Amino acid sequence: MTKLLRALALLLLALPAFAQPIPVKVDGVVAQVGKEIILSSDIAMQKEALAREGQTLTDCQMIRELLLEKLLIHHAAIDSVIVAEEEVDENIDRRIEQLVGQIGTERRLEEYYGKTILEIKEEMRPLMKNQMTAQRMQMTITETIDVTPKEVEDAVAKIPLDSLPLIGTEVEIAQVTIVPKVSEQSEKDAIDRLNQLRDRILNGSSFATMAILYSEDPGSNRNGGEYKGIKRGVFVKEFEAIAFNLRPGEISKPFKTEFGYHIVQLQTKRGEELDLRHILIKPKVEQKDLDDAKALLDSLRGAILAGSISFEDVAEAYSADEESKLNGGVMMNPMTTDVRWNVENLDRGIFYSIENLQPGGISEAALVRKPDGTEIFRILQLRDRVAPHRANLTQDFSLLKNYVQNQRKQAKMLQWVEDKKAETYIFQAPGYEGCWN
Repeated sequence: MTKLLRALALLLLALPAFAQPIPVKVDGVVAQVGKEIILSSDIAMQKEALAREGQTLTDCQMIRELLLEKLLIHHAAIDSVIVAEEEVDENIDRRIEQLVGQIGTERRLEEYYGKTILEIKEEMRPLMKNQMTAQRMQMTITETIDVTPKEVEDAVAKIPLDSLPLIGTEVEIAQVTIVPKVSEQSEKDAIDRLNQLRDRILNGSSFATMAILYSEDPGSNRNGGEYKGIKRGVFVKEFEAIAFNLRPGEISKPFKTEFGYHIVQLQTKRGEELDLRHILIKPKVEQKDLDDAKALLDSLRGAILAGSISFEDVAEAYSADEESKLNGGVMMNPMTTDVRWNVENLDRGIFYSIENLQPGGISEAALVRKPDGTEIFRILQLRDRVAPHRANLTQDFSLLKNYVQNQRKQAKMLQWVEDKKAETYIFQAPGYEGCWN
C-alpha cells in the first residue's frame, strides 16, 4: 500500500503527457469501481505520463493505482467531498506556469504538444479534477490524525539510531524584496497606447488582430486575446469588476490590475459565464526606476547593519512579498511547512547569495527576474545554518513529528481502503483480476 500511495502522489505531478493523446487500438473497460470506469486508454495515458517523469510501471501496477484513485473518487461523491471548478482552474494555471518554466516559453510548450495553451488546459481539466478529488478525499480520511510530543518521543525511541535519517545541511532564510516603482510617464504611455488601439478597433480594426500584434499577455495574445468560459473568481477582482459589467460587443476603457493596463471586449455572456477578448500593456520599467529601487534597498540594508532598524521591521514595512513580510521576512519551505531549507533544494540564486554568509549576515541587493518576467531587488538574511547530522528530537522535532504522523495516516489509509473495498462494487476485466487483491 505504501507503494500505491507513493505512486498516486507521482501521478498527481505527472501532468505534462496528459495533454498529449496516446493512440490505442482498442479502448475497452478494463476495470470499474462503483460508477467510476477505467479504460485501456487511461492506462496508456498514465503510463506515458509516468514515462516522461522517468517512471516505469506495468499494466497491473498501473491498474492498482487507477483503482485506488477511482475508489477515492467514488466515495468522495458519496461523502460530498467536492473540488470547485475554480480550484481546478487555479491548479491548471500553476501547472502550466511550471511547464513553461521547464520548457522555456509558452510558444515552445505549444509547439511541443502541437496545441494551443487553451487546448492543453482543456485536456488537463478532467484528469486534474479527478486527481484533486482523490487527493482531497485522502486528506479528509486522515485529517483528524495528530500526535503529541510524548507520542513522537516514544515512537522515535523505538527507532534504532542507525535507522534515523541523515539530514544534510539546512538553512533558515529571511528576505526583503522591493519592486521597482513604475514612473507616472510609463503608466501614461501604457494608457495612451491602449486608447490608440481602442480607437483603431472602434474604427473597424479587428480586436483579435490588435491583440495578436500588441498584447503582452502570453497566455492569450496568440489566440487574439480570447478567453472562453470565464467564471467569477478566475481573474483578479479589478478585471472581473469591468468584464462582468460590459454589454456584448462593448469595449472597456483602459483600466489597471496588478498585471498592467487592459482593455476588454465582451463577446458573449451566459449567466455568470463570459467569453471575452482583452489586450494587456505593461508599463515599462525604466533604468531610473531600477536604480531607485536598488538605492532604497541598499539604504535599508545599511540601516540594518548599522543597528538602527531590525531586519524584521524592514521586512514588515517595505517588503513586497506578502507571504513572508508579516513573519519578519522568514521564508517558509512549502514542501515541509517549516522554516528550514535543505541547501540542495534551494533556488540557485538564493544558494549563491547566502553561500558565504555567516548566521545573521545579509546579502547585497541583487536583481531577480521572476518567472512572469517581473524584475525585483532582494536582500537575504541567513538566520541559521545547521550542519549535516542524524535526525534527533532537539534539532528536527518537526521533521520527526511529520514522520510519525504520516506513519499513522498511512495506517489509517490502509484500513480505510480495505474496509471500502469490501463494501464497494469492483470489477476487473479478464487478465487484470489479480492486480488488486
